[in-house]
Amino acid sequence: MGDRTEAVAEAGKNESTVKLCRRCKNPYNSASNTPSSCRFHPSFFVCRRHDDQKRYYELGPEDPPYAAKFYDCCGAEDPDAVGCRTDFHISYDDN
Repeated sequence: MGDRTEAVAEAGKNESTVKLCRRCKNPYNSASNTPSSCRFHPSFFVCRRHDDQKRYYELGPEDPPYAAKFYDCCGAEDPDAVGCRTDFHISYDDN
């Protein structure tokens, strides 16, 4: 997160409308914020049995046999998976 904070600070020197998105945690310029600027997961990364019961999940040695780890919104099993939705960036300053 240090790199992102530095990027926001550096960009802030050049442009006063640069903010940090609270969904994707990336810096953005308010002037170029579009409905497809932010890519994020609208749900949590969970560890539980998947509803369809048909998918194979790679389990760690400490995981119970029924555990599944995935994003509840799209089923992606990698915690670093690219977001499945796009929308405007939302600043920490926004309500």
